[in-house]
Amino acid sequence: MGSLRQRLGVSGMRRSRIAMRLLVVMAVSVVGWGCSTQPAWAQEPARWLGPSALAISPDGKMLYVAAADARQVLWLDLGYGVVVRRIVVPAPPTGLVLTPDGRQLIVVCAGPQSVVEFRSADSGRLLFSLAAGHTATAPVLSPDATRLYICNRFQNDVWVIDLRTRKEIARIPVVREPVAAAITPDGQTLVVANHLPLARTDDPYGGEVCAAVTMIDTRSLRADHVPLPHGSNGLRGIRVAPDGRHAVVTHLLSNFQKVPFRVDMGWINTNVVSILDVPGRRVLSTIGMDEQDLGAANPWDIVWSADRRIVCVSLSGTHELCLLASSDLFGSDARRTMSPMMGVWPIYPTLGTSMWRRVSLPGRGPRAMVAAGSRVYIAEYFSDTVAVVDLASAAAPRVTTLRLGPPPDLTAERRGELLFYDATLCYQRWQSCASCHPEGRIDGLNWDLMNDGVGNPKNTKSLVWSHRTPPAMAEGVRMSAEEAVRSGIRHILFSERPEEEAAAIDAYLKSFEPLPSPRLVNGGLSPAAQRGQKLFESPRLGCATCHPAPLYTDLRAHHVGTRGLVDANDRFDTPTLVELWRTAPYLHDGRYLTLDELFREGRHGLRRPQQQLTDEELKDLVEFLLSL
Repeated sequence: MGSLRQRLGVSGMRRSRIAMRLLVVMAVSVVGWGCSTQPAWAQEPARWLGPSALAISPDGKMLYVAAADARQVLWLDLGYGVVVRRIVVPAPPTGLVLTPDGRQLIVVCAGPQSVVEFRSADSGRLLFSLAAGHTATAPVLSPDATRLYICNRFQNDVWVIDLRTRKEIARIPVVREPVAAAITPDGQTLVVANHLPLARTDDPYGGEVCAAVTMIDTRSLRADHVPLPHGSNGLRGIRVAPDGRHAVVTHLLSNFQKVPFRVDMGWINTNVVSILDVPGRRVLSTIGMDEQDLGAANPWDIVWSADRRIVCVSLSGTHELCLLASSDLFGSDARRTMSPMMGVWPIYPTLGTSMWRRVSLPGRGPRAMVAAGSRVYIAEYFSDTVAVVDLASAAAPRVTTLRLGPPPDLTAERRGELLFYDATLCYQRWQSCASCHPEGRIDGLNWDLMNDGVGNPKNTKSLVWSHRTPPAMAEGVRMSAEEAVRSGIRHILFSERPEEEAAAIDAYLKSFEPLPSPRLVNGGLSPAAQRGQKLFESPRLGCATCHPAPLYTDLRAHHVGTRGLVDANDRFDTPTLVELWRTAPYLHDGRYLTLDELFREGRHGLRRPQQQLTDEELKDLVEFLLSL
């Protein structure tokens, strides 16, 4: 039978290497977490980690992972495939960036008052920290490492921090919910992806409804907002191309002005990247990622391979990686054959043959990515894993998995979240629940759903407290959120799914709590908002009659003079006012972009003589409502 060594085919030298590797892993465990040979995660149990951002050391040996749900940052040794250190941070980490010398790791921790931590990249020791705004994310260093740019998502601005003085030197307004940013190699332009559109959506408006990319001149700090094509929303990732002259952003392109009587062939949503000319401050083209009968739902991050030859996009809804030669992305064939045609079925001249190549990933919810050497590392949010795709053989990329902890404990709530973002539930994988309700909120668009007739589009509603404030939909056509969830699976995803999946989605939606408003001061109402609260609750205005605390709705439908030209009814469900600061445009048809317009032009709830307000009173009322 031969010796064990012969049967295993392992040479003495190879056995020595294996033994040494095991000893190093054990030693790392002892150094990283005290006198123990257990994996790091065995000593820091957590139901799930939620890897959501990545950074990699200049030598490509250490991967830094922001575990947002566990409020931890992990050091993943890529040579041994093990987590060698984890640190706890004060709030969910949403962004990581290394200084060019690889010595400091900058961690952005998101909250109503975010914190930016500067830590030793070797030991994890906290060096110092700085304040940031509401839900900070997407840290970007200038090429000379003298400036740090931070996107404050719910303050709708970008902070510029001088790292030599550790002082904020500017706040630059952007459009709406900046979620990603990148800088040109010369450091002269910062490109920022605004997650949602900011526009009226009612039919009489008739204007462009689209999200925008903000381009900031880092010398003058001037911001130019570049609108994407009509229907663009759900921006997630943005990168500057290796040539420094182009930027590419991932997003959805929605046929929101069409009745969604079908989902196939991109009738409701298509999934795209847009290419921008940075010096020219314009969109060059929008390239579809879908095939004729197979969607590429919810594109998230985008990255170039280290050799710059391949552009990679993570498809968070279908759990795939999409690959395209960089030369093809900028070539005429991509623009000609993969440009979605809004308002008609997106049948391309190539009859649906896509130039993109898809690689199935082992985990669920691929999001953030980094590239080093021949490999791309992808954070799989719901699996607590990192997928490693080796592009050395372009024809057959090799996929492996690095585990960050034990398999996550998928409670009903967590499984519901996974399902909410999972486009494999949808017929042909075109979209997920999160396509129209990112983070369970709004997409900023009107949709002409068929549950209340056609020709009367309604603004997408937030799902916060939807199960506590029945009925659902603007006209209350669904008696409960439970009914609406099941109808959405059947009539929007065009699918039949097991009841336990709908129940899990219910559990996820029931877990929602409103985020604190960016208008709050130290967690409380400002003096102006306190005055506004008194007005809101006063018999003079009577706002609290229909919007009583704590739900800020009486759960009834009322005729308040908001019927539009295309509406069949004049009574509408009273919505909750929680997170009102996050849900513009306002009214069921999105006809008012601001609350000031709602009250001044629409006279909403202010039609009687005693309800007339001074300018100061109106400002106070609006301040209170935007603080809820």
